[in-house]
Amino acid sequence: MCMPHTPLQSRPSLSPSQLADLRLAASKMTGPTRRAFEAEMTLKYCGGNPLMAEAICGWGRQTVALGLAERQTGIICLGAQSAFSGRKRWEEQHPQAAQALRQLADAHAQQDPTFRTSVTYTRLTAQAAIQALKEQGYSADQLPSPSTMAEVLNRMGFRLRKVLKAKPQKKLKETDAIVDNMKKKMPKPCPQAMSNA
Repeated sequence: MCMPHTPLQSRPSLSPSQLADLRLAASKMTGPTRRAFEAEMTLKYCGGNPLMAEAICGWGRQTVALGLAERQTGIICLGAQSAFSGRKRWEEQHPQAAQALRQLADAHAQQDPTFRTSVTYTRLTAQAAIQALKEQGYSADQLPSPSTMAEVLNRMGFRLRKVLKAKPQKKLKETDAIVDNMKKKMPKPCPQAMSNA
């Protein structure tokens, strides 16, 4: 990569506190975010010269150069550790079972009774979901534990909560007056003679 030629003597006019702030900000970031920040500050204060950024800010010039290349191409570089490490989620390991679980949860889903939110509640418990998937033919080694199943349902957007019944409205002050008025307008039933037959 061709770096612009900027002599080290033309250092930017940054105060020691500004340099300390830049170093602190960079130290709080990791990976592509840090490289992007260092590249931006290098372009702004060091004319895009990684060697000058190393001399002034103490950042690694290879890291700054990589950040500048990422900024120029738009391609973010991932290390093997971050790209290939870690355990996949259950939904990624078993996509067919996850699709069956989504259909099952949709069948038991219910909207918030107040309609104030778009959150979907499900009456399906994690244990019941596992049992239903077993009945559909999925083996026990394909299915997660109940606590993991609860997390999977939450990640899918189903909140495992009891659905509240709609609460009745509070009694209005005018309710008694309305009921009294209705009683006055209603014809009284005629008393019928009782027969002793």
